[in-house]
Amino acid sequence: MKSLSLYIKIAWRNIWRNKRRTLIVMITIALGLMMLIFYDGFVAGMKQAIFGNAVKLFGGNIQVHAPGYLLKSKRTPMLPLANADEVVAAAQDLPNVVSVAKRINTGGMLSNDEGTFPVVITGIEPTREESFSLIAKNISDGRFLTDGDHDVVLIGKALAERMEVTLGDRILLTGRGAHDKMRQRTMTIVGIYDLGLPAVEKNGAYLSLEEAQNLFDLRGQVTEVVISLVSVGQEAPIVETLSARLPQYEVASWETTNAELKQMLKVNDSTMGVASLAIASIAGIGVLNLLLMAVFERTREIGLLGALGLKSREIMALFLLEGTMLGILGSLAGVALGFLLTSTVGKIGVDYGQVAETTEFTALMGRRAYTVFDPNLTIQRALMTAIVSTIAAIYPAREASRREPAESLHHV
Repeated sequence: MKSLSLYIKIAWRNIWRNKRRTLIVMITIALGLMMLIFYDGFVAGMKQAIFGNAVKLFGGNIQVHAPGYLLKSKRTPMLPLANADEVVAAAQDLPNVVSVAKRINTGGMLSNDEGTFPVVITGIEPTREESFSLIAKNISDGRFLTDGDHDVVLIGKALAERMEVTLGDRILLTGRGAHDKMRQRTMTIVGIYDLGLPAVEKNGAYLSLEEAQNLFDLRGQVTEVVISLVSVGQEAPIVETLSARLPQYEVASWETTNAELKQMLKVNDSTMGVASLAIASIAGIGVLNLLLMAVFERTREIGLLGALGLKSREIMALFLLEGTMLGILGSLAGVALGFLLTSTVGKIGVDYGQVAETTEFTALMGRRAYTVFDPNLTIQRALMTAIVSTIAAIYPAREASRREPAESLHHV
């Protein structure tokens, strides 16, 4: 085998001998990779919008509970934290933490002349949660809660319609308090929120934390601390750190407390992975086709190389180098184009309103979708595309190496 540098020089010269063909191959690879990077960015943005908002809605990225809570979580047990302020102090200085808030969660019912409706009753710190709460951002009638609210409740639009109530109406709230004692109070509806998710809206009722503590006989206590992060996927190191800092509590991410949402995310990732592979395969097929054309066009040249003494494996290596170079050049161009496209759409967004309204699940996206550029994933995609291009060059290179010099020299 001749020196590698010589083969690289020859391969580099060869790919630019036919500039049109080389540019076609590069553009094919670059456009395929650009589409793949943009697709990844769109999926990442959609995932953060849908799953990020779902996580916020269903209790934050991470939750801290008293020991034994997770075993009884389906019935929302009233297990107060020994020292909630200690948990807040341990969590609020960690990286990627957006908010730390105390809550009370319990099961209960809302009643009026229209009937009795089961709900999850949540006592919140309005001031802490208002800045990131989806409920606060989607008040359709009335207002969000305030820290000093008493005898008032915030409910969803779907529940208000089922109960045939509106702003200012009085309803009876019954909930399970400390020691499993049922507590009840007549409340005034101070606000109604509209998420576009009837299944969620009909199951939740919100009180101020102070009101919930008084009603359920939990003076100064809470049943959980919820931690919201910048984005979904950052939970693992935070859970590990908090578990070490707070060994006396149960620290769990949404993946543990919301198994259904985790399964939906897995299905989403699997579907997107298949689509990504399809896009990469299209680019590989383009490279295979164009390199095969190059083999047939350069039949006489291949014969001349064989007559000059190059062995079959050396001819094959030469064509593989050409395919690899085309893959690398196309990948670099694709990364640049993909970055520009993804960054641009990430700033201006895409109107996704009509699609967002088709299902309750996609309603969490909002009306605009924003792409997210992921450098690490982009590098993986570029490497994958370059490898696919190299693999696609194997068959043409093998065909070139099998040509008999005498026949190739007489090829017209």
